[in-house]
Amino acid sequence: MIPSFGLIIVGDEILSGKRADKHLPKVIELLAARGLALAYADYVGDDRPRITAALQRAFASGDVVFSCGGIGATPDDHTRQCAAAALQRPLALHPEAAALIRERMQDVAREQGEAFDPDRPDNVHRLNMGVFPEGARIIPNPYNKIPGFSCDGPGGGTVHFMPGFPVMAWPMVEWVLDHCCAQWFNRQPRTEHSIVLYGAMEAALTPLMERIEAGHPGIKVFSLPSVDHPVHGRHVELGVKGPAALVPAAWRELHQVLRQYGASMGTEMVRNL
Repeated sequence: MIPSFGLIIVGDEILSGKRADKHLPKVIELLAARGLALAYADYVGDDRPRITAALQRAFASGDVVFSCGGIGATPDDHTRQCAAAALQRPLALHPEAAALIRERMQDVAREQGEAFDPDRPDNVHRLNMGVFPEGARIIPNPYNKIPGFSCDGPGGGTVHFMPGFPVMAWPMVEWVLDHCCAQWFNRQPRTEHSIVLYGAMEAALTPLMERIEAGHPGIKVFSLPSVDHPVHGRHVELGVKGPAALVPAAWRELHQVLRQYGASMGTEMVRNL
């Protein structure tokens, strides 16, 4: 079975509005390019109990979850510690992560024309970025070599942790998808077929929506109202979505009933999910 995919975005800066989240649309895009879909997203501030609770749910879920943010080594970075708490595992310096972090520090020293001193306090502190829950696997970071990490939970959920910076996180999400999730790519193509209805009311459409869903298991019927669309003005987009093989029959019945009702129909849309 194909697992559900989730996203956790960590950081007070998102919830306060100091920074706008860019991860959600990008992760949707990266999944869709591989025939996969995002099932849910959680936003969590820099609060250890809340982060821990979100991770406990993810580890118990059986899902594949991406977590962006909070894996640095400053006092407001809590995600590594919360992952350990959620898994009830100790934190430990990952040997491969430590080697990559030292390599990065050597690169920076060379760029700045300085001698690399591994015992300098700030360099010793930087190794904390490689302290992960025991049993973690690293995720390579092509931007600056400082890795992320992946952990499996007792409930079957896997969480992949990466920085909050898009320039780092997005290539890391792609690496995880291509190296850990390829067996699920394009296994169950999904599509949606919809139409613009003018002068329609959602309440009046509800019995029809329920009838289509009841008669076509595996299909979801959706309605998306708009009051100020720049092209269509006030309207309802009504459609069906689900496995590509099941959508045509549900769409034919929906469209036939709409014609029988004399609905005022506009643009038809077909979208691969």
